[in-house]
Amino acid sequence: MLTPELIKFLKQTRKNIIGLLICVILFLSGFFIHGNTGLYLNLSGFLIVIGGTLGATFLSYNMKRIEILFKVLKTAYGKQTRDPDEIVKILVDLSVKRRVKGVLALQKDEDETSIAFLKQAIGLLVDGCSKEQIKDSLSAEMYFFRMRRDETRRVLQTMADVAPSFGLVGSVVGLIGMLAGAGDSHVIMATVPIALTSTLYGIILSNFIFLPFSATIRERTIKELFLQKIITDGVLAVFDELHPRMLERKLKSFLTPSARHGHFVSFENSKEELELKDLKESA
Repeated sequence: MLTPELIKFLKQTRKNIIGLLICVILFLSGFFIHGNTGLYLNLSGFLIVIGGTLGATFLSYNMKRIEILFKVLKTAYGKQTRDPDEIVKILVDLSVKRRVKGVLALQKDEDETSIAFLKQAIGLLVDGCSKEQIKDSLSAEMYFFRMRRDETRRVLQTMADVAPSFGLVGSVVGLIGMLAGAGDSHVIMATVPIALTSTLYGIILSNFIFLPFSATIRERTIKELFLQKIITDGVLAVFDELHPRMLERKLKSFLTPSARHGHFVSFENSKEELELKDLKESA
């Protein structure tokens, strides 16, 4: 069953998916254009490259780190990040509620939000932490978040580095077999594909699989750090009781000009909407 979030994600990535399919078709057509596709298929060379790459990875990192890598990739490709303008709206609403009802009224928002970083930021605000404590805590969270992502991305970088090397290993194995069977055309024909296709597999895995995955994690990390920066500045402004209109002006500076659409919030209208919502909940 398609959820609203999944439908939104598919709509936003539709152009990427179409572009990827076109590029894959063009890439594979280069192999099929000569007709004899069996020339590019060699199980021995593939096993040498895959086995060597995974073996080097397992020796370099513990299984926990590799499990984290799969979780991060699943999140990167299966869950869309929030839009910055949506985060700005949430923070402005928090500012209005803070001025109307006080800081303790934000406890409900802390319980309801699904954004982990925002939940932590509101919790620090509700708990009565000082401005410096809030800033230090959120800055530390951002720093270690980035460090963890870099460590995870380094696994893919290692795999991209070693895959072509094991492609050369397969080539050496094929050449050794070919030299050992010099004079026997049957042996030569069996070992030459190993020598050539192993290098091909190593290059493809490195540049078409591992490096793009690594770039995806890096881009996702940058986006999430950007949202965390907006939340940090917004929560600190809420702590200072900055007027909601001024807060929105400040946070919209993070957005691109094309994303700064719509009018600035009216504090009076937002206050009336908040009070009306409370009346409906009470009823």
